[in-house]
Order: sequence, then C-alpha cells, then structure tokens
Amino acid sequence: MTPIRARLAKPAACLVLLVAVGSPVQASAPARRDDTKVTAVETLPPKGKNDYYVGNREPLLPSTLIKLPIGSIRPDGWVRRQLEFKAEGFIGHLTEISEFCRFDGNAWTHPSGQGKYGWEEVPYWLRGFWNLGHILDDKRISTEAQRWVEAVLASQRPDGYFGSQSNLDGDRFPRGSNVPDLWPNMVMLYPLRSYYEATGDKRVLSFMLKYFRWQTTIPLNRFLPFSWQHWRAGDNLDSIYWLYNRTGESWLLDLARVNHERTAGWVGGIPTWHVVNIAECFRAPAQFYQQSKDIRYLRETERVYDTVFEIYGQVSGGLYGADENARPGFTGPRQAAETCAKAEMMYSDYLLVGISGDGKWADRAEDIAFNSLPASMTPDLKGLHYLTAPNQIQLDRQNKAPMIQNGGDMYSYNPHQYRCCQHNVAFAWPYYAEHLWMATPNNGLAPVLYAPSQVTARVGDGTKVTITETTDYPFDEIVTFSVSSPKPVRFPMTLRVPAWCKAPKLRVNGQQQALPVNARGWLVVERTWSNGDKLELELPMEIATTQWSRNRNTVSVHRGPLTYSLRIGERWERKEGTDKWPGFEVYPTTAWNYGLLVDLKSPAASFEVVRKPGPLAAQPFTVDAAPIVLRAKGKRIPEWKQESNGLVAEVQQSPVRSTAPVEEITLIPMGCARLRIASFPQIGEGPDARVWQDSLPIILYSNASHFEQPTAINDGVLPRNSDDPDTPRFTWDGRRGMLEWVEYQYGVPRRFSATEVYWAEDKSPRAPCHLPEFWEVQWWDGSRWHAVSRTSEYETRADGLSRVSFQPVETKRVRLRVQTQERFAAGIYEWRLQ
Repeated sequence: MTPIRARLAKPAACLVLLVAVGSPVQASAPARRDDTKVTAVETLPPKGKNDYYVGNREPLLPSTLIKLPIGSIRPDGWVRRQLEFKAEGFIGHLTEISEFCRFDGNAWTHPSGQGKYGWEEVPYWLRGFWNLGHILDDKRISTEAQRWVEAVLASQRPDGYFGSQSNLDGDRFPRGSNVPDLWPNMVMLYPLRSYYEATGDKRVLSFMLKYFRWQTTIPLNRFLPFSWQHWRAGDNLDSIYWLYNRTGESWLLDLARVNHERTAGWVGGIPTWHVVNIAECFRAPAQFYQQSKDIRYLRETERVYDTVFEIYGQVSGGLYGADENARPGFTGPRQAAETCAKAEMMYSDYLLVGISGDGKWADRAEDIAFNSLPASMTPDLKGLHYLTAPNQIQLDRQNKAPMIQNGGDMYSYNPHQYRCCQHNVAFAWPYYAEHLWMATPNNGLAPVLYAPSQVTARVGDGTKVTITETTDYPFDEIVTFSVSSPKPVRFPMTLRVPAWCKAPKLRVNGQQQALPVNARGWLVVERTWSNGDKLELELPMEIATTQWSRNRNTVSVHRGPLTYSLRIGERWERKEGTDKWPGFEVYPTTAWNYGLLVDLKSPAASFEVVRKPGPLAAQPFTVDAAPIVLRAKGKRIPEWKQESNGLVAEVQQSPVRSTAPVEEITLIPMGCARLRIASFPQIGEGPDARVWQDSLPIILYSNASHFEQPTAINDGVLPRNSDDPDTPRFTWDGRRGMLEWVEYQYGVPRRFSATEVYWAEDKSPRAPCHLPEFWEVQWWDGSRWHAVSRTSEYETRADGLSRVSFQPVETKRVRLRVQTQERFAAGIYEWRLQ
C-alpha cells in the first residue's frame, strides 16, 4: 500500500534557480532573437550520445546521464565543508586510527599479496580517501592515497590476479572449496577507476584488462558461487562495463553476461535480506538491462526496491529497517539501518538515474543525503555509529538485542569501532559531490543534485564552459548558476523537477515560459547560451505529510526535500576513545514522547516555517545550527517510555488519545537531529483514538515470511466474525498439518495470567484457514520455554475470543504454539494477553 501523502495546494515557499550566463569581465552579447526551446519529459530517453564524455558504447543501451570525470566538479558551501570535516576527521586519519589501514605489512601493499588485512576494509576506505584528496586538492591525502594505489598496481601477477593471497585462496570460505574471493577486488577497482579518470594513466586500463582476462579462466562452478561476491557481483559488472566503454574489447561483454548469470537471484526474488546487500545489490538487474535492452530487467530492480520499502521502508529518511538484516515483525521506526547502507544506496541511486533517466532516483539520493547520512556521524565527522533510526532517543553503549538484531554497542559514536562502516562511509560525501552534475547526450549538462558547486565541462560544439552554482539548498530556496563561456554556444541544460514539486515555473531572460500542466521529471532548456542570459526555475516547496498506513498510522512531516524531526536537547558524554579521537554517548535533556496535532488534509495550517537569519553555519546539520525549523503543536504521551536498555519503545496505533495539555513543539531537519523522533504518533480525540498501552511487543513467528504482516494480531480490531474479509489477520499460509508458533517479545518483563485469541474460520471448504487442531501458551524464563500452568481449559471456537487462564508468569516473551489441521492452515485476527 502506497503511503498517503497529503500536500497543500497553496505554495508555502519556492526554490528558484537563476542561471546568469557570462563572465563579469566580458562585454554583453548584442541583442539577438531568442531561440530558447523548453521541453518537459518525465524520464530522459536512452538515445543520443555525448562527444566528449564516456557513456555506454554500442551495443549497450545509450546512457541517459553520464558521469563526469573526477575533478570536473568543485563542491562549494556546505557540501565542501562536509568533505573538509571528513578530511580533518576520522576518515582523513584512518591510518592513525585503524589497524587495517597500516601500510607496512598490509596484504594490499605487498607485491605478492602477503600480510594482514587483505579483505574489504582498505578498498572501502581507499575509494573514498583517494577521491576526497583529489576533490579537495589536499596534498597530504593525495600523496598518501597515491602510495596505496601504486602498491596495488604493482601487486598484479603475470596471470592478471592482484591483491591479497588470502582472497585468492578463499581463506574465508569452507576448507577445500577452492574458490577465490573476488569481493574485495571489486571494491578496489573503484579507486583505480577514479585515478584513471583524473590522470588518464593507461596503466589502469591494461591492469583491468589483464585482471578481467584472468576472471575468464575461472571455471564456472568456482566463479562467484556464494557469499558476498555472489550477492554483490553487480559491483564487478559495473567495472566490466566501465572498462568496455573505454576499450571496446568485445570479450568483456561475454564476461558481463557470465557475471550476470552467476550473480545471486535478484531477478525474480530477494536472495538476501542483509541491509547492505539490499542497498548495494538490488540495482544489478538494471545494470544488466544496459546489455540485454530488455525492460523487464529494469523492472526487476524496481520490484526489489518496492518490495523492501513496502514492508520495511514505511518510515522517514529514505531507508528501511534492517539493523543487520530485515526481519519479519521488525518494521517500526525504531529499527535502524547501517551507515554502510546509506553510502551504498546513494551510489545505487546515482547509477540508476543514469541508466533509467528517471529523476526519482536522484530524489531518493537526496532523501538519504539530507535526512539520514549526517546523523550517522558526529557534527565534526570525528566519530560514527553503526546504526541510525528515524526514532532514536539515546545513543549509548548498552546492548539492545534482540530488538536491534546485533548485540553490543551499536549506537554510540566512536571512530575506533564498527569495522565495515568505519571504512566504507569514506566514499559517501565524495561520491555525492562527484554526481552533482552529469553530462547528457547531445552534449549538454544536468545539475542532477542541486548543491553549491562549480562544474567545468565541454558542451555543444566542444566549447569549455564553467558554471558556478551558488545556493544554500536544501535549506534555502534560491539556486544561482553563473556560466562563463568564451563564446555563444548552443547546448541543452536539463533541470530535474523533484517529485515533491507540483507546479514548477520557468523564466528565461525574464520571460515566463509556457510549461505543460503538471510538468514532471525534467525540464530540458535548449538554447544558444550567451553573456547576460538568465534562467529562473521556480520549484514551489510545500509543507507535506506522509501517513504511514502500514506502520500504525504514524506521520512524517516534510518541506521540499527535507523531512523533520522533533527537536530533542542533547547531552554528550565522553566514553572511551582517546583524547584526540574520543567516543561519545548522547542522552536526551528534553522530553521526546510527543504525539503530533496535524491536519492531514491541510498540513500547512498545522505548522509555522521559521528561518534562521544570517549565513549557514559551517556545519548546518546540528540541533543549534538548523537553518529552518517548524513550529507545531503536540501532546505528550506519558505512557510512551524508554525501555530499560535505552531503546525508545515502539510506536503504537494512531490516532492516540492523550489527556496531556497541548504544547508548542519545534521540529528541525532530520539531518540536524542525532536524537530524533521523525515518525510521530498522531493525537486524536475521535472514536477511533486509542489509549497508549504500557508496552507494545515485537511479534515473531515460525516459518517467517517477509510478506506476512503480523501486526494485525495486535491492532485492537476485532472482526465481525471468523470469516471477516474486511478485517486484517495473520495466517501461516500453506502450513497444513504443521506445528507453528507466534510470539510476543517485550522490552521489559511483564506479568500475565490469561490470554484470548480470535481464530480465523473460513466458511468455504476450499478456503485456506480453519480452527487449529490444538494450541497452547508458553513462556520464556531467560534460557528455555515452559508451558503455562493453566487454571482453565483451552477454548477453541469460531466467531469469538477463545480464552485460557493460567498461573501468573513474569516474562519478556510469550508464545502461542499452534498445531494446524492436516488439510488447512490457521489464522489469527487478534491475540490479547492479560
């Protein structure tokens, strides 16, 4: 079910793009006939070519957008500050902090791959570290990074393999498998590609050709058969196509086909629900679409994305709940996503906008970049944590398993921890900066991601132009582009219209341009650009709400590309680390348990937009520096409490009835909030409003399917009868004659002495669900399950609640064991514990 997105018809604000063409030292061009042509297209078509930048070579599908070589784009303003913070922070100093990044004795720097730390950590770090140094022109970083690149290039063997001997031997795989681990090398090719783009050093092309030739000699049963390389082989495919487009070696397309055939089944299924695998690998079918030209492969990528987000992404921030793996029943806004997943999903978005020409992927990249990525690190980028959630009220070191899948410290900020994310987040902001602008077919340019920057590129007839983009977007509504060109030059400028914008306006040299009603996707402005030209694009920003109907009717608030969180006061406490590179826990100093008073039909009436005067702070993504805030009304929900391990209790079904007084509350952009409530309960007073329960359990069940929605059994809705098609229910679909179970798991111990179950009983003899053969209640003592000592008989009846009473138990976990009939499955409308 698609989330309900309510928007205000009247614009609350607008984004204006001003394109002033010409250098301040040049005279204005003489008056001439206006030759502007404006076209609105929903998606950019895969046709045409660019004469100056490398897109897809025939017979691959033409690229709709083409990455510019690194160095073409200079990020400025707040984007540049993120990169500078990164250079000054832990990423810029991992050779001091991380044992994996020590040059001496490292398997990646040894000519024959001997030594330690030869797996993914160094490649993860280097693909961001090398790019960071080049983008910032940081001599220290560039010199250090190039030392690693040269060592990797020197490690290639006569047969073409390079890198760690342990990967070649498959040391991480079962003994005797005789399978090389290609996964780390897939990542290491990225910094080599960036180095080639920046320098044109042909050693890289020879190196990669030799390496991929070696891959063609691996027997098929040993090529990408399992593990990370099997799931993530789309990264290998990415580099195969990159190399083919620069060399034209046709055998690379044969390797690409085999690579696709040996990749995990992202076509037709979801082979792994690991958080980073999803973010990194769902794009693989769309990548192969470039070769197959069969639109069904692109649709498969969209199917995987839609399936994951339909179940686990019913939250704000652009990601999905998978605090290691996406788990059935763990779908609420306190479930988190790895920092790695943010960086990988953003890169997938960049690739997909270039393959598909669909601007929604750029929208999605911005959603993560603005609303989730900043909170994964400290404001000075000197520490990170493993997991970030839309609702996250305390960042401490306590174990939060099993509500969060992994045990141990997952929330506190520490530059010394979180091995994979510690290294992989290095490429998040550099790759964002590299994709702000892209080339288009017909020798044009597109500011795909709006941000302060400067691009220098060849356009039209080959004229080199420099476009300087000045803006505080996404916090400000005006973007100014100044184009410096030695002569008039005709080329298309392609402007993205984000999905949140409903009524764009375009002016060229002050003249309003006629646009189609409900213009969506892209505006292609083609003209002869000369000194003194000016272009203005207005993108009205509205206050909007998303009602997450599949996640207990929680509500998120947006304005343009920014989603908003409750402002929560922060207390930072030093924990572990060193004086130079400390760790921190963060605790709330203000109330957080608010429900929101909001008119979903006219959301702007519920909020006041307040702008902070003056220029942006050096780091705008903080509580105190938030450039824009929303004033709103809310009520506290006293029963919504923090669990004993520091985790926020799960949200419950909205609307919620609260007797607390109405208060004014402040919302700030999600990216500014490291402690956050961004999926709000709704406050209501009508007959459908509910009183908040003391504690809402997580629901687990046997033979778990990601497509079942077990929350129906705890939504408080009773059916008209046991065959009510209009009331949600949970079923063990297809599990006939089986012993199944469903479990309530609480954050704190609860005391129970009775339970009631409303069973499904379909009237049609061919219908799937009938009453169970028998059922019983069990409780968990911390180490094993026990049957309750019942004080009444187990009832099993249709069209009503079946009840059993038992001796009181105090536990965090209660389970129903259900024996289904031989020919029928079983289902539950409601399960109550008392």
